[in-house]
Amino acid sequence: MRNTVLAAALAAMLAATPAMSAPAPKAVVTTYADIALATYEDALSTAQTLDKAIDALIAKPSETTLTEARRAWLAARVPYQQSEAFRFGNPVVDDWEGKVNAWPLDEGMIDYVDASYGKESDANAYYVVNVIANPKISVGGKQIDASRITPELLRETLHEADGNEANVATGYHAIEFLLWGQDLNGTGPAPKDRKGTPQERHAGNRPYTDFDAKQCTGGNCERRAEFLKAVSSLLLSDLKDIVAAWQKNGEARKGVEPDPKAGLVAMLTGLGSLSYGELAGERMKLGLMLNDPEEEHDCFSDNTHNSHFYNQIGMINVYEGRYKRVDGKEVKGASLSELVKAADPALDKEMRGKLEATRRAMQAMKTRAETVETYDQMIAQGNAEGNATVQAAIDALVEQTRSIERVIAKLDLGDIELEGSDSLDNPSAVFE
Repeated sequence: MRNTVLAAALAAMLAATPAMSAPAPKAVVTTYADIALATYEDALSTAQTLDKAIDALIAKPSETTLTEARRAWLAARVPYQQSEAFRFGNPVVDDWEGKVNAWPLDEGMIDYVDASYGKESDANAYYVVNVIANPKISVGGKQIDASRITPELLRETLHEADGNEANVATGYHAIEFLLWGQDLNGTGPAPKDRKGTPQERHAGNRPYTDFDAKQCTGGNCERRAEFLKAVSSLLLSDLKDIVAAWQKNGEARKGVEPDPKAGLVAMLTGLGSLSYGELAGERMKLGLMLNDPEEEHDCFSDNTHNSHFYNQIGMINVYEGRYKRVDGKEVKGASLSELVKAADPALDKEMRGKLEATRRAMQAMKTRAETVETYDQMIAQGNAEGNATVQAAIDALVEQTRSIERVIAKLDLGDIELEGSDSLDNPSAVFE
């Protein structure tokens, strides 16, 4: 009954403002689902390109093939990070997301690590089991046969083993670690590469010979390649699943289209939760408070600035009802912006302004990362200018969330619980 009343109230509100030619809520939700489908299709196509680059690296390891695989990974992150605007409000996406984007990860479970990493962890029995180096693993009296590194081993046995979210064996970040290796740079100046030349990026420095059985460095090069291919194959499979979920009659689409109000709730839950608790809080403010490079989202590749930037682009896509695909074509339709404008033109102007202000703050952070210093250096203790650049983006995200909350109230969508973060809501708890 409550849903019926709210839907009727929304319909009445829109009917009361005919001059604004408000779109039907159902059309807005259909655009949302169409953009979700296109974004995930692009994530899949770029992951397929990445998979081919991984095949080339494994077939003929070299500086060139490793560089091309890394470039393909970076390109694949662009559409995927935009897709995170579909999280939080869609149970199908939330149940699936941990397979492909879980972070941070305890890399010692996967491969060799630097001595500074340590030899054990009270919080994780798998902390340094090094699956690549050990075809037989014993953890807590449990014997694991890892003689063949298969997608099934990664998904069913290793990923989030013991219920520990740091045991990440699948998804983008496992691939990232295998392509770049550990980031041992901390927050200091850019290190030199193996030839003594300063690195362009403050990232991991894994040699291509880690995949070359003939001149193997790091040991177990064939098993490392086997692990990399298994992770890539799983990523493709998982992305195909989510593409199917947003097709006509797919589970994710069926969760929003039949009931336009539920669709609008999903849209605004995703926007508010990503903007506030997830991005402003857990991904940005927490790392800034701790001055900790381990809190970087794409830490091995040092791609964090782009990761955050494209999250914001994804939120703009959802609100404005348009998405620019990787091939340059545009998907667009009836938008949440038009719906809000029909109800309150000033609020729509405010919301658009806040989204653009955040985009500019993110662009400033991205530009600084690409021309002055890397993101992990920006969040270093004592770096006043770098800290301020990151904080400005956090402040803009918080401000845009307040406008999202006003949109929720204006559309009379009821009480929507947005994701929070101790780093924003209870900072003292971070240090307890």
